[in-house]
Amino acid sequence: MLPLLAISGLQKRYGGVTALRDVNLDLYSGEVVALVGDNGAGKSTLIKTIAGVVRPDEGEIRFEGRPVAIDTPHAAAALGIATVYQDLALCENLDVVANLFLGSEIASSPFPGVLRRLREPEMERRASDALGSLGVEVPTLRRPVAGLSGGQRQAIAVARALLWGAKLIVLDEPTAALGVKQTEQVLALTRRLAERGKAVLLVSHSLPDVFAVADRICVLRLGANAGRFERRDVEPSQVVAAMTGSLTVAAR
Repeated sequence: MLPLLAISGLQKRYGGVTALRDVNLDLYSGEVVALVGDNGAGKSTLIKTIAGVVRPDEGEIRFEGRPVAIDTPHAAAALGIATVYQDLALCENLDVVANLFLGSEIASSPFPGVLRRLREPEMERRASDALGSLGVEVPTLRRPVAGLSGGQRQAIAVARALLWGAKLIVLDEPTAALGVKQTEQVLALTRRLAERGKAVLLVSHSLPDVFAVADRICVLRLGANAGRFERRDVEPSQVVAAMTGSLTVAAR
């Protein structure tokens, strides 16, 4: 089976600083791959490359088996790549439905040239279906997201990616600043995404979270691959050793 996303030989330089050095990464549908590494390891640059925010200097990216140029966020979205950053990019004064469909509202116009009217019942139904399929509960779809918990906001950002047809979802530190219960909810949501056939790239500093949900673990150190592990075959201490450079030969 071909990987959904295959990155090979990726290089990115900023003047005299090499942010990524010959990085390889592959992701398959239906799995969670964790991307870990200390600050400055190159994680942010790599996910920005996948999201179309940063253009690599060298290397190849294949999506569904064919070479692609992800040179803009629009190009990434067109392929089916969605990145959920830590700030979630939600409008806190808008309700759940409005956030889910922001920029992609369902509307109709009874006559040519007449102002379009939002199809609110259909949007509510699709919003309810999307959240329900992920096992997400919110008090009401019409509550402004400012009144929701951190875990619920994270779920709304993920549900929006699904509504927009994402095949690969990048989660950037999704449990940062969440409590224990909310973290458990977000991790369960991450696994449900994989069970639904989505590829998930989980960027996290929390090894307990990584070991709770990941199928594979990719370690970056100083902008280069430092280890690729099957989660069931590795111990946290080995991952830490790869992150710090004390593990000279990393498992794959």
